[in-house]
Amino acid sequence: MKAIIIDDERLARKELTSLLVEFPEIEIVDEAVNVDDAIEKIEKYEPDLIFLDIQMPDKTGFELLEMLEKTPLVVFTTAYDQFAIKAFEFNALDYLLKPIDANRLSDVVRKVLSQTVKPVAVAVETSEKLKSTDQVFVKDGEKCWFVKLENIRLFESDGNYIKVFFDGFRPMIHKSLNALDEKLDDKSFFRASRKHIINLGWVESIEPWFNGGLMVQLKGGEKVEVSRRQASKFKERMSL
Repeated sequence: MKAIIIDDERLARKELTSLLVEFPEIEIVDEAVNVDDAIEKIEKYEPDLIFLDIQMPDKTGFELLEMLEKTPLVVFTTAYDQFAIKAFEFNALDYLLKPIDANRLSDVVRKVLSQTVKPVAVAVETSEKLKSTDQVFVKDGEKCWFVKLENIRLFESDGNYIKVFFDGFRPMIHKSLNALDEKLDDKSFFRASRKHIINLGWVESIEPWFNGGLMVQLKGGEKVEVSRRQASKFKERMSL
């Protein structure tokens, strides 16, 4: 399993590298000293896992995750307990408090190795499409989530923001629907209208609607109108 340590403190990186020698399953392919450095190395190595410091100069670990289209497994590292608890609540795989305890690291590594992993970390600039099995980082104010795209049933445009529907949450992200549409795999996601992108795996029922359009009901309960222009494409996609 390929991993990158991202921390602005040299001694912290050295300490973690030394401790990870005991776990040959984890291959440290590189280290990064800040967010910009990390972006370059994540794009280069496509790691399965990153050990990510939260508090760094210029940009935080959370800001790094916002810059990635797809995220690998994430273990946060921090000297500040309140940040660690926050990170854990945001559904990171786990977190480590500095100075790192060897027994605690062993527990974290076991959890990491229990995951089904493939290289998924790609920086924003990549032209690769986002697939339903990819994991993304969603941040709305002080709240953050790691979400698999297959669990997101709907994207809804709201001005300069997009509302993301998954589980019982509807956070807002600052992105255009057109930009998102270009990144999503059209085998899993469909542009229903100027305002909506739906996850085809969440479609529950379809019925004819006004002016040649369609009304789609999702398994989450939302009803989304497919415009007349998109209806024929949708019928072809769904083999109606």
